[in-house]
Amino acid sequence: MTSLGLSPLLLRSLLILHVHLSSQLEDNKIPPSLCTGHPGIPGSPGVHGSPGQPGRDGRDGRDAAPGERGDKGGRGDSGETGVRGLTGDKGDLGEKGERGQQGECAVAPKSAFSAKLSEGLTLPLTVGDAVRFDKITLNEQGDYNTETGRFTCKVPGVYYFAVHATVYRASLQFDLMKNGHTVASYFQFYGNWPKPGSLSGGSLLHLVPGDQVWVQMALSEYNGFYSSTKTDSTFTGFLVYSEWKHSAVFA
Repeated sequence: MTSLGLSPLLLRSLLILHVHLSSQLEDNKIPPSLCTGHPGIPGSPGVHGSPGQPGRDGRDGRDAAPGERGDKGGRGDSGETGVRGLTGDKGDLGEKGERGQQGECAVAPKSAFSAKLSEGLTLPLTVGDAVRFDKITLNEQGDYNTETGRFTCKVPGVYYFAVHATVYRASLQFDLMKNGHTVASYFQFYGNWPKPGSLSGGSLLHLVPGDQVWVQMALSEYNGFYSSTKTDSTFTGFLVYSEWKHSAVFA
């Protein structure tokens, strides 16, 4: 026992308690268990962090079974017409084709006639009557009519007509007519010649199908057409060139 009369065990316990209390009260610190404070003011939000590194690619998934076919959609509206494109470059020349079969030879159109007055024919004396050259020399196409003394065009084109008259013991005047219009006039005066004379003339005319050409008396007192075994009066016409435009072969 000590001089204070305390046991060593009791002294040890007091010493530990003193040290413990001294460490808690050091620097005026108050243990939290002895006093509770108020909550502090919330702090401001922190700055956004930098983007993270890209993640790794995941594995490809397994192929799924094909789905069922959907219904057909409705037809859409027509779009506006686009701008016309530029003309393309000219293509290369193609290969030469095979030679075709030989075609038929074209036949040129024909139209010609010639007729004369028969001997002793009584001529018309009325102005405006057609002279009927009644004796045919050539008329293969039948374009000249001896009953009317008129030529009727069938092939369009340019024709030449000529009239040769033997004049005897009378003056003669006649006209070359086309569709009722005079295209040329001819006159021969009788001067008491003892032998027959002649009067000739011709003209080029453009005709279309249906046109008619004939010789017509101009004056009734000038009717000196004459024909005999030794001399004739004739009316002739023929096609110079045709003007067919829709066919290369003519009948």
